[in-house]
Amino acid sequence: MLKSLIAVSVLLSASGAALAASAVNNDSDPRTLIVTEGSSKRELTLGPGETVEFCPNGCFVTMPNGDLEALTGAETIEISGGVARVK
Repeated sequence: MLKSLIAVSVLLSASGAALAASAVNNDSDPRTLIVTEGSSKRELTLGPGETVEFCPNGCFVTMPNGDLEALTGAETIEISGGVARVK
């Protein structure tokens, strides 16, 4: 029984991580996204060529140009030419 509970717990943890949103910075300059999850707000700075995963349970993201997007956690944000696009 305990082994079954541990196995289910591991599977749920792994599936949650797989649903995280990701952001990739294709620019040669660092870019910053502002991520709001619940009442918590933080800056997420991506270096040139960097890719990060974040927002596994949905969030709001303020893009470099000030646009606000709601994410469910399955999207990819691509930044190129200073412009962020949700895919």
